[in-house]
Amino acid sequence: MTDILVVEDNLEMAGLLCDFLKAEGYGVLHCVDGESALAEFESSGAKLMVLDIMLPGLDGFAVCKKIRETNNTPIIIVSAKVEKDDKLNGLILGADDYIEKPYDIDILLAKIKGIFARRYNSNVISDGFLKLDKSKRKAYLGEKWLDLTQKEFDLLSLLAENSGKTLGKDFLFNKIWGFDSFSEPQTLTVHIKWLRQKIEENPKKPTHIVTVWGVGYRYER
Repeated sequence: MTDILVVEDNLEMAGLLCDFLKAEGYGVLHCVDGESALAEFESSGAKLMVLDIMLPGLDGFAVCKKIRETNNTPIIIVSAKVEKDDKLNGLILGADDYIEKPYDIDILLAKIKGIFARRYNSNVISDGFLKLDKSKRKAYLGEKWLDLTQKEFDLLSLLAENSGKTLGKDFLFNKIWGFDSFSEPQTLTVHIKWLRQKIEENPKKPTHIVTVWGVGYRYER
């Protein structure tokens, strides 16, 4: 079984994406249309699919629907179709995420890494400083138990899973609260502040949840 099946008819875009994914250590296969993607998936499978919508022949929506009839493999739709109805259609059909083109490759890689960590890796994140048990939803700072709310735990887990990588504010907010959430974006800032108060030696001079000005936040061990 390959790691990632990229379904994209734009050869230049597909080539770049495949190169980035291979550089991250993933095994990658590329299909240019929906029919060949379904045939490849049915014969060999894939741990994750990156799926375009506007494909020759069978479009991405049809591919997603067909796969969801028998399989729950993660699907990330990447598409230039940016209308709300298109996004809702993709998510209703079973896609795990819907990313607009042109996309930020770092954001896409972070989403892919997060899915692999949640789906295929251990439920425990431990780096010697912080320990998160996702199955029990418990967090520890050394041997000390951390009293975290649900959103605090989800946010800290996402940051820790992508240790060393800067995650954008929009990405973090949409991932934890959802793109259709009624919460205000400022909610993210407040939760970052609360997390720092619980894990940082000096919350006013954080060394573990670091602000990257104008972009977002990065977790450092």
